[in-house]
Amino acid sequence: MNPKNLLTELSTRPLLCDGAMGTQLIAAGLAPGDCGMLWCIEKPEAVENVHRRYHAAGCDLITSNSFGGCVTNLERHGLTARADELNRAAVQVARRAAGEDAWVLADIGPFGGFLEPLGEMTADELLKLFVQQAAALKSGGADAALIETMTDPAEMVVAVKAAKQVGDWPVIATYAFDRGDGKNYRTMMGSTVEAAMKEAIAAGADVVGANCGTAMNLDDYARLAAQMVRAAGKTPVIIQPNAGAPQNVGGKDIYPATPAEMAALVPTLLSAGVRIIGGCCGTSPDHLRAMSEALRKKS
Repeated sequence: MNPKNLLTELSTRPLLCDGAMGTQLIAAGLAPGDCGMLWCIEKPEAVENVHRRYHAAGCDLITSNSFGGCVTNLERHGLTARADELNRAAVQVARRAAGEDAWVLADIGPFGGFLEPLGEMTADELLKLFVQQAAALKSGGADAALIETMTDPAEMVVAVKAAKQVGDWPVIATYAFDRGDGKNYRTMMGSTVEAAMKEAIAAGADVVGANCGTAMNLDDYARLAAQMVRAAGKTPVIIQPNAGAPQNVGGKDIYPATPAEMAALVPTLLSAGVRIIGGCCGTSPDHLRAMSEALRKKS
């Protein structure tokens, strides 16, 4: 584990998180629809290579390949019995790549359904599932938890409480927002930026923010960042933009923002008060390398 305290370090300088994992694994040969987490055991060198490339690009935070590690997601691949094994392996692979000079974030994504009354899952049932995943990730040696791409603040609250329940480690909580009219950003479930930030902070999140977004360009992420910083108050903010709004080309979503364009966004995000910057869909080690250079120039 990294011997430095993540939150203490964050109070002294802005940090860089990594970028997309799924598209990198697909480029390495993972078939669309297959379980990328299984590669943490069957092809760990391929996953580790992605982590190492992000680390070499200058990323301070390396995210485990465990986004779909809740048993409800693994059930679709017939892997529920291997949930603990897969989550631990995901962190261990990331740990090997990160060494002791980067922090490993234990990635926890949505469980893939809806809480009552829209769905059949109760908050108590979901808490047990998230506790199981978080405990396995922490036992693998993660430095902090990253709960990401949430759209329902109620699910975020459960996930944050679960992560806090398994131990004393920092918890980072990020939502996915929709563009809307380009001024009033909301999650898919209709939550405003202010409400989403406050719910996560009240649940115990140490860092809050956003990753991903629907139809959002880089200017949208800049405006969203400023809104999140205002809403978060004294709580540090993280933002991991997509590489622009995707364009469908030949049946595939192409993210148009170049590494240089992503790097040009960095000073704006820092000026807004963001403390952790990274990338999401469409970003690669090349994007993060350019962002790292921009971040170091401003730090």
